[in-house]
Amino acid sequence: MFRSRSLVAFKNIARCNGACVHATAGAYKQPSHSFSYKTHSHGNNNNNWKYPFMYAAGGALLYSGFKYQQKLAFAEEEFVVSDEQFLPQVEAKTEDVIADALFESTDVATETTKPPKPLAFPEQVQYLLIGGGTASYSAMRAIRKRDVTAKVLIVTDENSVPYMRPPLSKELWHTDDAEASRNLLFKQWNGKYKGIHYDKEKFYCAAEELNQREEGGVAVATGKKVVKLNARKNVATLDDGTTISYDKCLVATGGTPRALPVFESAPEQVQNHVTVFRKIQDYLDLDQVTDNVESVTVVGGGFLGSELACALAHKGSTKNFKVNQIFKEYGNMARVFPEYLTKWTTNKVFQEGVNVIPETVVNQADMEDGRVKLTLSNGSEIVTDHVVVAVGLDVDTELATSSGIEVDEKLGGYRVNTELQARSNIWVAGDASCFYDTKLGRRRVEHHDHAVVSGRLAGENMTGAQKSYYHQSMFWSDLGPDVGYEAIGVVDSSLKTVAVFSKASAKDTPVGALNGGLRSEEQFGSSDAAVAKFIDDKSEAVAIQPPVQVPFEKEQFQKGVIFYLRDEIVVGVLLWNIFGKISLARKIIRDQKPYHDYGEIAKLFHVYNEDDEEEE
Repeated sequence: MFRSRSLVAFKNIARCNGACVHATAGAYKQPSHSFSYKTHSHGNNNNNWKYPFMYAAGGALLYSGFKYQQKLAFAEEEFVVSDEQFLPQVEAKTEDVIADALFESTDVATETTKPPKPLAFPEQVQYLLIGGGTASYSAMRAIRKRDVTAKVLIVTDENSVPYMRPPLSKELWHTDDAEASRNLLFKQWNGKYKGIHYDKEKFYCAAEELNQREEGGVAVATGKKVVKLNARKNVATLDDGTTISYDKCLVATGGTPRALPVFESAPEQVQNHVTVFRKIQDYLDLDQVTDNVESVTVVGGGFLGSELACALAHKGSTKNFKVNQIFKEYGNMARVFPEYLTKWTTNKVFQEGVNVIPETVVNQADMEDGRVKLTLSNGSEIVTDHVVVAVGLDVDTELATSSGIEVDEKLGGYRVNTELQARSNIWVAGDASCFYDTKLGRRRVEHHDHAVVSGRLAGENMTGAQKSYYHQSMFWSDLGPDVGYEAIGVVDSSLKTVAVFSKASAKDTPVGALNGGLRSEEQFGSSDAAVAKFIDDKSEAVAIQPPVQVPFEKEQFQKGVIFYLRDEIVVGVLLWNIFGKISLARKIIRDQKPYHDYGEIAKLFHVYNEDDEEEE
């Protein structure tokens, strides 16, 4: 037999209150008892007029209680259920009559309170950030710094809160603790562990709660994608049909890793053995796959491809698998480094344990005994367990048509002004922005530092700062534990270069350098006045000294600086095993002055060791 909980609770409360009424009524009828008040004293004849009123009130309560008890009985007939039949269950207890009468006379509602209506996904937000990468995160921090009660919604198609991408191809692979790396914790060169997520998930609130927070907040809507952007109405449409109106919007969609037709057209079984590397899940999947393989083949010889090849070779040395690297250029980083350094770098990658196959492309991919057989353009074949494609990025400009934002036909990306604004209330930052550089012309940059700084400036401008973007972004890469480089500006192997190299000491490596602060833009120290004056003194416009050509086989290129020239003006600087000097390189590019003695300029970067300077 089952009894309605609401009805039982109702009756229990009534009985409790009824007992109090009964006791009080007794006190009025028997004023000499313990419940009597002082005003009921027999010696006070002035109070005798109250007794008739008390009896009348008591009678009214008894009558109304009797009527309510009848109603209660009928109500119970509806709530009481038997296994066999409906049976009326009426309990007639005298004390219930007065208790229930109280509820009758005070008109207490018997209906239960309805639960609060669940919060819905916001239909309007103050700041909408499209994309969940570094640029969006940096913009969010800038917005919250200038507007402490800002309400920011980040929409990302990934299933993760914002994180940094560089460790996916760098430090995570060099972390000896497998459990830590699979929890996305990496060991920095200084030995300390760090996670790739900028903030823990508890830092963010649920999207449904965002507009309810008076103090403002940040929400991340994961697994969602903006497919349409109406710039005129300030409305974004998600892939599930949800629409969001916004006050200010940032487009920081980045790009998608470029696929190769030879693998896209291959059988599905082959595609299951191919990773187009870009995101967290790509790293996790590849790390798991390479726990039990005989060989892995990386396709691509640029930044990402070369980093992954060296990183996988490091793991292969402990897991006992081989790494192949295939690319169409004549050497690693051929589009960035001068030819002589490209050849040296390719040899270095080979020494790291990578089977480098340059000037080659994959013509066909098939399955053979559960492994992938690659037919190459040089006529050879390679059988491998897994293929990693790292051949560049296709910038995401899918919102161009609906938003009316102009796309640069030559460089790709959304064209923006110097304030990174594309249209009214719309800004663009990161890989997707094609901006105008007052020193180097219109550019589009795909590096972490650019995402940090452009995102920060866009966020500031979304709150009314009206700042222009003039920052020269930098990038870095490591080819194993003893070779690392940092670069800034236009570093293109088609440009004229002047290089100064010397022997390196033990500290002139990524491991020997100071900790990860040297790779953080916020911690780069600016050049002091003495350094600035020294550069100005050396800026006489005379003929450029040509670089000294040294036979490749006799040169180690341990440590040095390379200047990239356009019309005899430095437009790019690459620092080879020199760390923490990017601010100095940035000033040289900003000054736009030719120099007559690059050997002297190189001293500012500490190219020469103390012993070398003494010999001179």
